[in-house]
Amino acid sequence: MSEIICDVCFHHCRLAEGKKGFCKARKNEDGRNVPVNYGELTSLAMDPIEKKPLYGFFPGSRILSAGSFGCNLACPFCQNHEISMHDDLRTYHLSPEELCNLALEQNNNLGVAFTYNEPLISWEFVLDTAKLLRENGLKTVLVTNGCVSLSVLEKLVPYIDAMNIDLKGDEQFYHELSGDYRTICDTIKYCIPRTHTEITTLIVPGKNDSEELMRRHSRWLSELDPDTYLHITRYFPRYRYTIPATDVGLMRRLKDIAEESLHNVFLGNVW
Repeated sequence: MSEIICDVCFHHCRLAEGKKGFCKARKNEDGRNVPVNYGELTSLAMDPIEKKPLYGFFPGSRILSAGSFGCNLACPFCQNHEISMHDDLRTYHLSPEELCNLALEQNNNLGVAFTYNEPLISWEFVLDTAKLLRENGLKTVLVTNGCVSLSVLEKLVPYIDAMNIDLKGDEQFYHELSGDYRTICDTIKYCIPRTHTEITTLIVPGKNDSEELMRRHSRWLSELDPDTYLHITRYFPRYRYTIPATDVGLMRRLKDIAEESLHNVFLGNVW
């Protein structure tokens, strides 16, 4: 059987027959690039829309949130590593029609948010479901690391009503996470003019917490749209990172810096 190259993201994994890629969710089956987690869910919950976080998109609403397994990054501080880093999980299968019907059954439900793991590695399931949700007057939300190819975005974004995209750090930090800085910047630049897009940066001490980096990123975002919502979120030790939690005073200084360029800046995980 022939080897294929996966074109969903920057990894461009070379997949021999029967083998999965870096994300643990795409596989070479008879020469076809197949999302093995299509409709395979590990998590379902009704969440406030603000938890995504989305502050400028139907505030006060609730949304059915769905997660699968797998991710194309390897963040050592991932709070959902039990599902993002593994593929030998118990799942329950829902077709796009079944997920849409479940969303319709919920009281005062805005739609479906694809979240918890990286939804874009199985973008086909998101797209198939999003089309049905739109036909039934419901919204589709993505919570994503944004590290995906332009060809996927071109197919998917016309059916996405809102996104929260991580902007994790600079080139070096993305390298540590097995990510690609240019890809995430290109994704943000593509999405902001096309759908409601909010950005989240988790501030990890000693990794992406410099005032210079926050100033650079917030200025760049303001050039795309000064009304872009930026969520500056406090890190806590998770998974393999034991670095102490981010200093709240630093968080507030970074917020002040971001507000030099952006109109909508919020702190997360800070009480």
